[in-house]
Amino acid sequence: MEVRLDGRVALVTGGSKGLGYAMAHRFAASGAEVCLWARTSSEVYAAAERIAAETGSRAVGISCDVSKAEEIGAAFEQTINAFGQVDILINNAGLAKAGAFESITDEEWQLDFDLKLMAAVRLSRLVFPGMKARKWGRIINMLNTLAKTPAAGSTPTSVTRAAGMALTKVLAGEGAPHNILVNGFNIGLIKSDQIRRAYDSKPREESFDEFVERAGSRSVPLGRYGEAEECASLACLLCSDQCGFVSGTAINLDGNMSPAL
Repeated sequence: MEVRLDGRVALVTGGSKGLGYAMAHRFAASGAEVCLWARTSSEVYAAAERIAAETGSRAVGISCDVSKAEEIGAAFEQTINAFGQVDILINNAGLAKAGAFESITDEEWQLDFDLKLMAAVRLSRLVFPGMKARKWGRIINMLNTLAKTPAAGSTPTSVTRAAGMALTKVLAGEGAPHNILVNGFNIGLIKSDQIRRAYDSKPREESFDEFVERAGSRSVPLGRYGEAEECASLACLLCSDQCGFVSGTAINLDGNMSPAL
């Protein structure tokens, strides 16, 4: 089945690398125009140029720290000036932050909420009016499996991701009368920039590929880490007209690692 997104405009936060880049690239390869947001201007500009060169679709990079409300407003204005509308929103920006509850400071809690929850709140609030007017919209909130199964030592990420899952359900209910579909992806162990940073955080004798092969065979029932392109394929399908009856769900992309449905 060929999935097409011709005529759509997709906004992907955290779009310069990892899962965000893979999704933006897949959307562009399927005919969408894409706007990538990321904090580092050189990286997001280069990522947009690569996508445009490799897919033939229009791609624009915008530098934005989505943990800051004022930067979101300015970057969204640039996006609308460039594309006129946003049909697909992927709230992907984030980082892995987890530790013992008593060790997490107020500042760390606030940053996690601003980066993961409030960024999704603010961006969804900005795109909703246009989606409602056009009677078409797709939003995917990138979460993780801790949203369903929080573990000891997993704050603040498990808490902010659980809040993001609740937000997903609320938005799906409010968007349903307007053909705005909202879903969440509960990500498990997928080869991404966050995994690369974990690998680079300490000296290792094994290569990155050996590291993920060993960790995947030990931790994931399917015996391997997921690929960013597998996440991108599902995102593309859910954002297309071929999958117009799925909304308000949080889908595990984890190789059956999570014990929760």
